[in-house]
Amino acid sequence: VITERKCRVISRLHRIKNPICFSPTAVVSAAPVTVACENQEMETKPSEISSSKMFGGYNKRYKHYSPKLGCSMTFHIYFPPSSSQSQKFPVLYWLSGLTCNDENFIAKSGAQRVASAEGVALIAPDTSPRGLNVEGESESWDFGIGAGFYLNATQEKWKNWQMYDYVVKELPQLLTENFPQLDTSRASISGHSMGGHGALTIYLKNLDKYKSVSAFAPVSNPINCPWGQKAFTNYLGGNKSDWEEYDATCLISKFHDVRATILIDQGEEDKFLQEQLLVNKFEEACGSVGVPLLLRRQPGYDHSYFFISTFIEDHIRHHVQALNL
Repeated sequence: VITERKCRVISRLHRIKNPICFSPTAVVSAAPVTVACENQEMETKPSEISSSKMFGGYNKRYKHYSPKLGCSMTFHIYFPPSSSQSQKFPVLYWLSGLTCNDENFIAKSGAQRVASAEGVALIAPDTSPRGLNVEGESESWDFGIGAGFYLNATQEKWKNWQMYDYVVKELPQLLTENFPQLDTSRASISGHSMGGHGALTIYLKNLDKYKSVSAFAPVSNPINCPWGQKAFTNYLGGNKSDWEEYDATCLISKFHDVRATILIDQGEEDKFLQEQLLVNKFEEACGSVGVPLLLRRQPGYDHSYFFISTFIEDHIRHHVQALNL
């Protein structure tokens, strides 16, 4: 068990001015806690870091040791107000974008207001392993730390970058075992940018696990954009057929038994739209196999959380309908 005597807690403050997660007015954000221990005995059970009341419910942040990733991880849960101790809430997973951690969505989206009203819990994991000190992990903002791309890396150097299994398997099991008020059998998934890519690919490959999916400005065809090509080359190697397993535009032809409409919002003033996001490619792929897609192009909106906070209520209500609340 982790104790104060056995462990050295290292917290790092950083200022990120990249527009993907932070508005131009954003200030210092605390990175997730990294715990370096003198022995190998790690605590996998989540421990509470912080708790703040909001719209009658609570934002709670937790840390735990992840055997899958080989490091300490943090995640947020927003618990809606409960009318009884026996009440169980369905869950909406939110996957954040490049440079983000588990705090951005919770602090910036305003999603808690409608989540409280509708009785759905919000789950926000981190975007990559941290504290492993892999050479090159922090050299660029679009790869390594804060850029896990929600895949299972196959290259030895990046063997701990197993974010697909963490999100799909380890985290849901952790929630089921430790939070009886969460009904993880009723789950939906959403995300932004890199997280939108993660939400779409995870949903398509696990139609039995998630009731619905939505995304804001997703990286929709990563095998054909610079962000995806950089990440996939390093994480997955040079075999491009392996890349297709994490590309929503490619996957839609394999996993097209989609009953719930896919909801995507895309800002028309998003500076990443043409080169990185390629949402039109995903739209074409859905049309070719008859997958229901509602792609809303929003005039004047960019890639920021100002955009997300404007339309997040629509997305949560989209998932509420699929979850039969």
